[in-house]
Amino acid sequence: MEIAYWIVAGLLALLYLYGGALKVLRSPDRLRPMMAWVDRVPPPVLRTLGTLELLGAAGLLLPPLTGTAPWLAPAAATGLLLLQLGAIPVHLTGGDRRIGLNLALLAAAAAALWLSVG
Repeated sequence: MEIAYWIVAGLLALLYLYGGALKVLRSPDRLRPMMAWVDRVPPPVLRTLGTLELLGAAGLLLPPLTGTAPWLAPAAATGLLLLQLGAIPVHLTGGDRRIGLNLALLAAAAAALWLSVG
């Protein structure tokens, strides 16, 4: 199960590190072609979402790597799961019906949560 956790958590962390960094560093104008919903949230909310994604990615990897505060890995997986539960309605209500990635991230976060406590 430990190998499965590292595979799921590693891939999930890579995706969230990428997406979180984009949201923190890029302007809404540069994000718009990739993320149609950016116009519906204020820039501070966009930056906060990016920061939460970066923290979630770190929370999936660093506690198990260091052996410190092991409860943070399931907490990070739970936070990322909740993030996607909020993202799906945002996509659906904004006319952007492409939620395949959100569903995949939701499933991966659920798997990381299950693997981190099992």
